[in-house]
Amino acid sequence: MTFAREGFPFIAIASLLAAGAFALAVNRRSWGFWLIALVLLILALWVAYFFRDPERSGQRGPALVISPADGKLIMITEVDEPSFIGGKAMRLSIFMNVFNVHVNRYPTDGVVKYLHYNKGKFFNASSEKSSLENEQQSVGLETAHGKILVRQIAGLIARRIVTYSKIDESVRQADRMGMIRFGSRVDVFIPMNAKIVAKKGDITSAGVTLLAELP
Repeated sequence: MTFAREGFPFIAIASLLAAGAFALAVNRRSWGFWLIALVLLILALWVAYFFRDPERSGQRGPALVISPADGKLIMITEVDEPSFIGGKAMRLSIFMNVFNVHVNRYPTDGVVKYLHYNKGKFFNASSEKSSLENEQQSVGLETAHGKILVRQIAGLIARRIVTYSKIDESVRQADRMGMIRFGSRVDVFIPMNAKIVAKKGDITSAGVTLLAELP
């Protein structure tokens, strides 16, 4: 199992705390310290689990839109997207809970032509309000089939959005795009004439689940 590099400091701190607690429990021979050590061990294991970064494989192709995130497809909505798409688009919203893999991946091949960070609030990521008011990072891709926008949105307890993208960088479908720590949401905006394959309520896997087919 591999881990996202952003998680290394958290994994190291949690592991050191657990090791220190076990050393103290052995030294003091106290059931109270043993209980604390056990709790810290469970916490350290959960932190490592949260930052897991498994390799992914699946369908690939220039006309395919692959899920950028693990989670649940909670909304499929027609919206106006003026910042990069420049008009109407279909927005597919994927909610990630704290047990999902939080590494995000590019849904298509393309060239990064738009980056925009918006410092905002931290409403529940599953609410409609979060798409407008929450802290978010947008990444716009020029593809062979038009413009695709991916938006990472911080959630109620998420406090850090990480994006690896750089302007004019060529990216490959399913490559790592970034991650959001501790619960969040990822929206992908696609052309109105795309054929949406996924359904609301579907469980998605980043780099694996087919969301739509581009014309």
